[in-house]
Amino acid sequence: MANSITKALKLAVPLILGVALVWYSLSKVSINDLVDYFKDANYTYIALGLLFGFLSHLSRAYRWKFLIEPLGYTLRLPNSIMAVFATYLVNYTIPRAGEVMRATVISNYEGIPFEKGFGTIVSERIADLTVMFIIIAFTLALEFDFIFQFISERFDFIRLLGIGALMLILAVFAFLFIKNSNLRIATKLRSFSIGLVEGVLSILRMKKKWAFIFHTFFIWTMYVLMFYITTFALPETSNLPLAAVLIGFIAASFSIAATNGGIGSYPIAVYGAFSLFAIAREPAIAIGWILWSSQTLMIVLLGGLSLILLPIYNRIK
Repeated sequence: MANSITKALKLAVPLILGVALVWYSLSKVSINDLVDYFKDANYTYIALGLLFGFLSHLSRAYRWKFLIEPLGYTLRLPNSIMAVFATYLVNYTIPRAGEVMRATVISNYEGIPFEKGFGTIVSERIADLTVMFIIIAFTLALEFDFIFQFISERFDFIRLLGIGALMLILAVFAFLFIKNSNLRIATKLRSFSIGLVEGVLSILRMKKKWAFIFHTFFIWTMYVLMFYITTFALPETSNLPLAAVLIGFIAASFSIAATNGGIGSYPIAVYGAFSLFAIAREPAIAIGWILWSSQTLMIVLLGGLSLILLPIYNRIK
């Protein structure tokens, strides 16, 4: 009973949150104004953004082969591409379910054991998270004065230092607890942490690690370019400073984890980031919707096509 309730909450909470955020964003800009922004947008830049997004997905599919090969299997590129697009589509229905489906696809069609395929996906996520932290660090270094001033004007700096010190102390105690305790939860966390470290180190030990690292940075470069070039679609967001682009990109990236595929949360995250740079509310929300809807349309079309073609392609092969 408890497990059923937990599963239902995991499905319902992101969906309810997404619907609430859609309502909130539409309460900040009228439907007619939003439609006008879509009509007046420069679709050349939107198409370029779609191209960069598409290239990132192709690179992700190709990069996956580097993780599969050390396991003693060969992953056919068409299956990898279709599995990646299908993954993104499934994540719009049930958060994180796409990764499970992706490992299941190559298990069914390539004979790769599910647990091994899923392990490579976890390693991918670790690499992606590492690059995300690099982008965040670069943004903090680039705009340290602006971010410091923004925080100091809105928050009590002494209180923030106290909170930071408290969090550091708690982190140290948590580390010592996980390292030395024999309790079941500590053992599980210790095993999980060791697995994460091994996942990162396995990337460095793989035969084609430099190709893997290149594709990892290429994927995230395409993500940033996709976000940046699409902002040129509206005149009001066509001259954004680099800091606005990076902070908007970071906020939008984290918003995808909040709801199913970023439904509702993506435009709000973009609006929140751009408002820091005095971008008007209506175009900030509109460009967020343009970014999200264009990428979502691509995923729905290519993900749906992939689900149809996967059994056909493998039946022929």
